[in-house]
Amino acid sequence: MTTPIHARFDLDYSEFRLAVDLVLPGSGVTVLFGHSGSGKTTLLRCIAGLQQAAKGFLKINGEVWHDSERGVFLPTHKRSLGYVFQEANLFPHLSVKGNLQFGLKRTGQTGADLTHILELLGIVHLLERMPDRLSGGERQRVAIARALALNPKVLLMDEPLAALDFKRKQEILPFLERLHRELHIPLLYVTHSQQEVAQLADHLVILDEGRVLASGPLSETLSRLDVPLAKDRDAASVWPVIVTEHEAEYHLTQVAFDGGRLSLPSLAVNIGTPMRVQIYARDVSITLQAPVATSILNVLPACITGIVDDHSGHCVVRLQVGNLSLLAHITRKSAVLLGLNSGMPVYVQIKGTSILN
Repeated sequence: MTTPIHARFDLDYSEFRLAVDLVLPGSGVTVLFGHSGSGKTTLLRCIAGLQQAAKGFLKINGEVWHDSERGVFLPTHKRSLGYVFQEANLFPHLSVKGNLQFGLKRTGQTGADLTHILELLGIVHLLERMPDRLSGGERQRVAIARALALNPKVLLMDEPLAALDFKRKQEILPFLERLHRELHIPLLYVTHSQQEVAQLADHLVILDEGRVLASGPLSETLSRLDVPLAKDRDAASVWPVIVTEHEAEYHLTQVAFDGGRLSLPSLAVNIGTPMRVQIYARDVSITLQAPVATSILNVLPACITGIVDDHSGHCVVRLQVGNLSLLAHITRKSAVLLGLNSGMPVYVQIKGTSILN
């Protein structure tokens, strides 16, 4: 079991106050999510030591970096961390190799230590290029490699895709997913993009006005009815699945999850490949009995575990499907006509084309 991160900060300045107390996983990707001004970057800067809270405590991998009660505060350069900003901020006069070596000089590592990182991020062929000959996505991958060259105990990323257009974001996301699978250090990732949350997060922290609204495993936190995300038009559930079968005749792919199976549009991936699927709440309907004839292929038994009225004519329904949670957005009239209540067994219909890998 990996050692968790314990971060507790109370920072009050200008018209903003950050007051958080978090215990986070010691591995995987923790996403800090919230609207602009919610405190995401401030929290990250406190962890990095770029900002000092009057009252604070930070322990990472068994090491105390900040303890205001004992007068402990390690400056940033003494903290074993890598930091990736929105802008790559590469040295324009140095090649890719030169930028990476700059980081290595601080730790006394050799280039051989970077081989795996270069391959992981797909930048081996870029080593001799100058920054002005790189795309935005390539520059950001080099910035990530430079941060990892320091062999950090934690990697901090502050909206690394925010400055990129849609095409460049799609270019770099697969590399971030690769890091997510293969890095053995915790990665704290700031974003306001629900797409990045769905694709990258293992653990989700939702911040609002400097306070933690929710913190927990991704699927569990996304489906909580007491946080604004559940009522958002783009509310979605994220399920881990494994590819089990390809139906070439129908251009479909079968995947299994913990408690059932789904049919998806055909995917060019190998049998046994682990994936994530994102299911929008607006694309889930509820029936009291299993449909006898329907064009929707994904019909699954479920149990209602919660229901709230959003006071705009709609209800948010939380369901248990197998061992996973699922959200559904339906009209209040539908909920009344069906007599929906917590604890009821029902069936859900999920449109296959709304499920995204």
